[in-house]
Amino acid sequence: MILFPAIDLKEGRCVRLVQGDMAQAIVFSDDPAAQAATFQEQGFPWLHVVDLDGAFAGAPMNAAAVDAILAAVEIPVQLGGGIREMRTVEGWLAKGVSRVIIGTAAVKDPTFVREAARRFPGRIAVGIDAKDGRVAVEGWAKTSTVTAEELGRRFEDAGVAAIIYTDIARDGILKGLNIPMTLALAQAVKIPVIASGGLASIEDVHRILEPDCAGLAGAITGRALYDGRIDPKEALAAIARAKAALGA
Repeated sequence: MILFPAIDLKEGRCVRLVQGDMAQAIVFSDDPAAQAATFQEQGFPWLHVVDLDGAFAGAPMNAAAVDAILAAVEIPVQLGGGIREMRTVEGWLAKGVSRVIIGTAAVKDPTFVREAARRFPGRIAVGIDAKDGRVAVEGWAKTSTVTAEELGRRFEDAGVAAIIYTDIARDGILKGLNIPMTLALAQAVKIPVIASGGLASIEDVHRILEPDCAGLAGAITGRALYDGRIDPKEALAAIARAKAALGA
């Protein structure tokens, strides 16, 4: 179980959205690189970064901020938002991104995802963002007819490293993760699933460490960290204790 702190980028700043609404962006930092360094110092093993402007534009829009983050930390970074061409994948991986997340293109161009996963084993993730069980695309502005489980199954044999599953209705509103839907997806596919959207408290961290969530690869936390609702030291210690207990 990996706990990923999230850095969402809008116009070069670190923000959090409410249910994916760009009009409801709360700015938490004007210096994303400094925020990334803080997360590293707190002991987080990975960073989750999203280029929000890029997700809407269909191409990278916060490259300078991402470059600064990569220069500021040594821990691995997974990045999503506007990654819809192979040259974009190649460019980010060459710059030092450890894993790229493909969302909209996973629905519209699954062959691209398969080719990327073949060329870059272990470094391609699929982002599945769902509204009422249906996958949303283009920065969550549009909803497709594809269900989360259907999309996940499409890539079962593609060599995808992970699926990041976000319940849009819960994202940014601190209502807790949608455990039933996340577990349903994790049980439907063999690809590791990372939970996202709504993680709000240390109780949520403890919940994803329960035995029925053992199949999850991790969870992403954003606003709860920025608001101080989750203490990084306490959350990471809980995960360490759970790992130690499994080892014993």
